[in-house]
Amino acid sequence: MITPTNNFDLPDKPTPLSKKAEEMTHQFTTLPPLALYVHIPWCERKCPYCDFNSRPRAAAGLPEADYIDALIADLESHLPQIWGRSLSTIFIGGGTPSLFSEAGIDNLLSNIRQRLPFNDLTEVTMEANPGALEQNKLPGFRAAGVNRLSLGVQSFNDNALKQLGRIHDAAQARRAIEAANRAGFNSFNIDLMFGLPEQRLELALQDLKSALAFGPAHLSLYQLTLEPNTAFARQPPQLPDDDLVADMQHELHAALAQAGLEQYEVSAFAKQGQACHHNANYWQFGDYLGIGAGAHSKISFPDQIIRERKIKDPLRYLQTAKSGDARSETRTLAPAETVFEFMLNAMRLQNGVPLSLFSAHTGLPLAALLSRIDIARDRGLLEIVDQQLKPTELGHRFLDDLTELFLP
Repeated sequence: MITPTNNFDLPDKPTPLSKKAEEMTHQFTTLPPLALYVHIPWCERKCPYCDFNSRPRAAAGLPEADYIDALIADLESHLPQIWGRSLSTIFIGGGTPSLFSEAGIDNLLSNIRQRLPFNDLTEVTMEANPGALEQNKLPGFRAAGVNRLSLGVQSFNDNALKQLGRIHDAAQARRAIEAANRAGFNSFNIDLMFGLPEQRLELALQDLKSALAFGPAHLSLYQLTLEPNTAFARQPPQLPDDDLVADMQHELHAALAQAGLEQYEVSAFAKQGQACHHNANYWQFGDYLGIGAGAHSKISFPDQIIRERKIKDPLRYLQTAKSGDARSETRTLAPAETVFEFMLNAMRLQNGVPLSLFSAHTGLPLAALLSRIDIARDRGLLEIVDQQLKPTELGHRFLDDLTELFLP
């Protein structure tokens, strides 16, 4: 998402949150929904643009059984924190989770089901890379309980895929999508990128046309950015200029709307009723438990919200998780931090959130937010329509400026 920050004259930054707001404490009457994120950190090869916690798998293979044992031990260490709560969604991400066997994914989900209640209607998503997806595995993943796939296609152009360091070609991407349909995955997401090296507007539109030909219920559209500590950051490719990227974004969004996929978040488009519930939970400031190397958690209690992070290195994670605690960091969110984090997430949603969701998902009174809302409204970045808190068109364009107004 392009968020210009240099050509819009913003007034000075607002004064910090009042002492009264800082002294407020979280008081929940009903805890937010709880999701589970499972991180599998291995992939076939590290892509040069990727800053996720992922590692190429060793020549000796994957420690699949040991890692699943560690994941279950990690989950069990959290049970006292979340006892009595059920899962609204599960997301198995990476890395490339589809490198694991069908039996391994079945074992993982069976063990989760034994410890935390979820039903057949619970959204269970798994990421898959078309170049590492053995098509005969898909029925087994479906039988194990995975009911939604997220396919990391990125492009249908062979030259672009090569420049991105992807291990698949366009033909493999098409076969993977067709195989997902045959295996009964009616709900699937296609990841697509734009602003690629040497990409022209017509090539970006052709990528989208190829994706839409498969009738996806959901499409995630990301602009390629050069993230720190990646191969692309060390040796940057020649990317399209900002004006061309802006044109791409405008034309791609228009084509998606014409195809019946509504933008409901900065990078997410879906047919009616097909939004990703797991990601929506993040943006609505719901709770999530993260298990696996480098996974993050946000968990609410009646009087506080905590954030936790797991050890990133997979081998160290394996050793520590089995001993009962793989956390590398645990901290309590201060009320002022909570205000900012809520708005940082909620304002990514195209239609915002109900105003009442702030207190429901933060445990704080609306008074902690109101003075900043007034400033944002005065600047034309935010509006309240039918008790719905949402960014204006200007707020969407200058999303960084809008969310910075809520910094502690």
